[in-house]
Amino acid sequence: MTVPVKSLHLRLPATSANLGPGFDALGLAMALYLTIDAVAADAFQIKATGRNADLCGNATSSLIFTTYSSVLAANDRAVTPLRLELDNEIPLGMGCGSSAAALLAGVLLANHFGDLNWSGQQILEEACRREGHPDNVAACFLGGMTASFDDGKHVVTATCGRNLDWNLFIALPSASLATEKARALLPPTYSRADAVANIQSTALLVSAFALDRGDLLRTAMQDKIHQPYRMEACPLLKQLLPVTGTPGVLGVALSGAGPSVLVIAEDEAVGKLPSIIRHAAGDPDLEIIHTRIAAGASIQE
Repeated sequence: MTVPVKSLHLRLPATSANLGPGFDALGLAMALYLTIDAVAADAFQIKATGRNADLCGNATSSLIFTTYSSVLAANDRAVTPLRLELDNEIPLGMGCGSSAAALLAGVLLANHFGDLNWSGQQILEEACRREGHPDNVAACFLGGMTASFDDGKHVVTATCGRNLDWNLFIALPSASLATEKARALLPPTYSRADAVANIQSTALLVSAFALDRGDLLRTAMQDKIHQPYRMEACPLLKQLLPVTGTPGVLGVALSGAGPSVLVIAEDEAVGKLPSIIRHAAGDPDLEIIHTRIAAGASIQE
């Protein structure tokens, strides 16, 4: 008699990549979650609640199931159908790491139900390889502000800032932007001056998170590599960059590839900041999510 595989509970945070200058290298975990309870079943099925439940609940097009099945097939394991109870808080197509969370979920499910016995490093590297860049996946898995290096063979990470008491505001425009389209806007080469400016900003940005130096963010979140080229497709960024001068606001940057914008602020700015953001955007109905820095993935068998 075959012993049924135990269920798996996953809680994966949203992430904001780049944080301005840290292109494809930095990611920040945010306390908005993709929560999944998975059990073996006779057929693939998803019961979804929360944000974008209609899209998340489509088992046929699910990135979670596609990744899960692909990982198992690549490792010569039988593909056991799963039933997922899924609750989603992560905005889709907004630069908040929804695809990274789904990919990581697929790899974690394959490791569990396929009895792969992978280490955390193997899980991380598999998910990063499938995502194509490590920033969101590493932050989703490890939490806090995670810096990552990926040479195509190995992923090296360092995490800090998990316990920083900073407020995160995500301003969400009505239209989404595909990452592929956002990447197509970038030039093939950059000047030495722009490259050096981003290296300097990124070094300062990591120091700000490591040392709890929010006062550094206004300078450290400046970018010359991707934000100037995505401004037209992400007009909310241009509208909100001046908010950096507001008392209590530490920094403003595109969240990942956009189109949402991340604003980091101290407690003194919390009460008035949503109205300031909406006024700067010229949109009284602009959706704004207030959250905090999160720990990494929670995995319970």
